[in-house]
Amino acid sequence: MATMSFVLSLDEGTSSARAALYDRTGARVALEAVPIHCRYPQPGWVEQDAREIFATQMSAAQSAMAQAGISASQIDSIGITNQRETVVVWDRATGIPVGPAIVWQCRRTAGYCAELARSSDARYIESKTGLVIDAYFSASKIAWILGAVPDARTRALNGDLVFGNIDTWLLWNLTRGARHVTDVTNASRTMLMDLETGQWDNGLLGIFDIPRAMMPEIVPSSGVAAETAPGIFGRGVSAAGIPIAGIAGDQQAALAGQACFRAGLAKNTYGTGCFALIHSGSHAPQSTHRLLGTRAASIDKSPAFAVEGSVFIAGAAIQWLRDQLGIIPSAAESEPIATSLEGNGGVYFVPAFTGLGAPHWQGAARGLICGMTRDTGRAHLVRAALESIAYQTRELIDAMEADAGAPLEELRVDGGASANNFLMQFQADILGRRIVRPADIETTALGAAYLAGLATGFWSGCEELQSFWRADRVFEPTMPDSQRRDLFDGWREAVSRCK
Repeated sequence: MATMSFVLSLDEGTSSARAALYDRTGARVALEAVPIHCRYPQPGWVEQDAREIFATQMSAAQSAMAQAGISASQIDSIGITNQRETVVVWDRATGIPVGPAIVWQCRRTAGYCAELARSSDARYIESKTGLVIDAYFSASKIAWILGAVPDARTRALNGDLVFGNIDTWLLWNLTRGARHVTDVTNASRTMLMDLETGQWDNGLLGIFDIPRAMMPEIVPSSGVAAETAPGIFGRGVSAAGIPIAGIAGDQQAALAGQACFRAGLAKNTYGTGCFALIHSGSHAPQSTHRLLGTRAASIDKSPAFAVEGSVFIAGAAIQWLRDQLGIIPSAAESEPIATSLEGNGGVYFVPAFTGLGAPHWQGAARGLICGMTRDTGRAHLVRAALESIAYQTRELIDAMEADAGAPLEELRVDGGASANNFLMQFQADILGRRIVRPADIETTALGAAYLAGLATGFWSGCEELQSFWRADRVFEPTMPDSQRRDLFDGWREAVSRCK
């Protein structure tokens, strides 16, 4: 009897490292998550320990294998997906980071980016990358490290230091330093890659004063990029190791996991932040509403693109209520608390803890809660936090529809907060669009697995993957137009106050 084989997905997010195993039917047979800690050494600064990131990811992988009762020899291939824009710089010879990983949410370079946005280089940067100049992206973080760490620039120029986003860092460690690569989706988020060519751009590297010697090789999202070092997942692995055959940033992986492989299909992921993407096909997009052009995960050598809107604080607002204010015991409790009210009582919560993302791009904005009266209680704050996620998503979808010149028929949703039925119904109501939640909301991990399995022939093609997709629940809008308009007008007034 033939031994069953599986695809292992390594899903390294901002708040946890997750690992999942999938069989040939696309079914998930195991899932494990290990929390990762963030540090906030100064207001607006967000850091993580890169070595902890790799250790927790390995722990999650080994736990998932134990849960499924399989050995490393049964893993057909590995897909990697990751929090994007987070920067690690490390020594090429020792593999030791020169300092903490600077997380995508970190605003330490906001002033630098504001000056750059006013400079003569701004038009070149935005036209080449499809991005809005902001501290969100990797380039200014790399430049900060090279300027702040003693001798870092000299070591980088000498080829002794290398850069990577989290995908590159994981792959480097999985291969014990044998491969220094990234995929085109992650590279498109650095602000250093030419969006159309898919290659590092000398002009961009020059503007940020980043040595090309630091940069990883850019490879396709689906294809064997490397093989794990022998024995890294235990005994029973051949000398060649396990193929690492899929790499994609978390949001592009979720787009693939939702089977959005062609132009016009859109998804929104509700995680720490909120990220809406619409596949735009084979041509680089040009947004006129301050959304981002980015690479989608392509399944062959042909480039694929997407338009993206990014919300910095979504599920993190619920975490804030739980961890900083202590007014809810768990994120799951937010749903019954919110539904205990018939309305929001005029209370709005704009969670601009690290500024406002698309379509505002206001790095200096800060969070506020407004509309409170003597009757305002815990439930109003919880409901306002959940509603803020839906309002911010409405802003993204409005901008996408304006760019496209046509309304979306439906929005596919995933991520942890998509399990919240109150939020999903309110999202459908405030959008006036159908919301479709899939049976498997862990689409980020699933997308990375798809990309790996396609490269090795574990799955035959996109048609087979599309056949796996199943809806769990559809949320239809029921709110009257006048109520939708009044609620959203209240949100826009609140946002104007925090800018």
